Amino acid sequence: MTLVLERYHALAAAGELRADPEQAAAARKLERLAHELETGPRKGSVLWRLGRKPQAPQGIYLWGDVGRGKSMLMDLFFENVGIARKRRVHFHEFMLEVHERLKAERERDSADPVIAVAAAIAADIRLLAFDELVVNNPPDAFILARLFTELVAQGIAIVATSNRPPQDLYKHGLNRELFLPFIRLIEERMEVVALNGPTDYRLARLGSMRTWLVPNGPEATAALSAAFFRLTDYPPEDRAHVPACEIPVPGGRTLTVPKCLKGVAVFSFKRLCAEARGASDYLAIARRFHTVIIVGIPLLGPENRNEAARFVTLIDALYENKVKLLAAADAEPDALYAKGDGAFEFQRTASRLHEMGSDEYLALGHGEK
Repeated sequence: MTLVLERYHALAAAGELRADPEQAAAARKLERLAHELETGPRKGSVLWRLGRKPQAPQGIYLWGDVGRGKSMLMDLFFENVGIARKRRVHFHEFMLEVHERLKAERERDSADPVIAVAAAIAADIRLLAFDELVVNNPPDAFILARLFTELVAQGIAIVATSNRPPQDLYKHGLNRELFLPFIRLIEERMEVVALNGPTDYRLARLGSMRTWLVPNGPEATAALSAAFFRLTDYPPEDRAHVPACEIPVPGGRTLTVPKCLKGVAVFSFKRLCAEARGASDYLAIARRFHTVIIVGIPLLGPENRNEAARFVTLIDALYENKVKLLAAADAEPDALYAKGDGAFEFQRTASRLHEMGSDEYLALGHGEK
């Protein structure tokens, strides 16, 4: 028996959530979907042995402004839906995987690579849950309608969170008319649920904290650590067991994230900028995480020009994808690269760092253009 709604009411009763009719309504809809999945035909049942694929239940598309509880509700749903064949994945990571699978199918001359990929995915799961569905590039846009049509036809239920309503996905994108069938598919096969209540939980958890802390040291580290635990609801007393993760980077590589939880990543400056990294690494980070915490940013100048250049590329990727940045540094942005060759060019980065700490920037949704 599903516990989605029960767990939601428990959080509200404990004071961790404020009264929000939209959240409560969304929890009820997720409870409905969980029940349908739990009571539907399972792999190995009579229907499965007869070769009859179960019809996919109506999915759910949760959208709303940043911090309105989409990920929290997804957590409750995914953790408490009582089926084994389920997968939760960041949308960008899923699409990278899909493109790799499509490439492999084309190389083996599959009659229809999209159908082959959808069938392979459906062989393993009944539920596919996406964090942060956002479409910014034509290759994704062009295959989504066919791919999702096939996934639904294979009996997969889909749940997704997004900062945008369906009709605003890939807005002003190249050849957007080819993407419109995907929007129609969402509206026909998923229940669109808006979450735009009055409380921005993410900003509330940051409180009045400054996002750029000076200088580096125990005090700044402690403040950033506390922010991480507030943003992720992870118990500070279990800090030794904060999970790490590997995220895919174009070219078949992976990048290790030392602390990785609920869309928040923690890095040292050395790991991000002192090692050989490029724009593809930083773009993968920016697409995967809504918040990035960086510790140990030193003074920059001609003597560490390579590290400074990587830092500029990193900030550009985070800024363009509206990632929230919390950082500890040896100087304020304007004084971080104060003199020497390259200081003038760094002024643009300093300006972006100031903007990234503003209330207006912090209120933007991840991935907004």
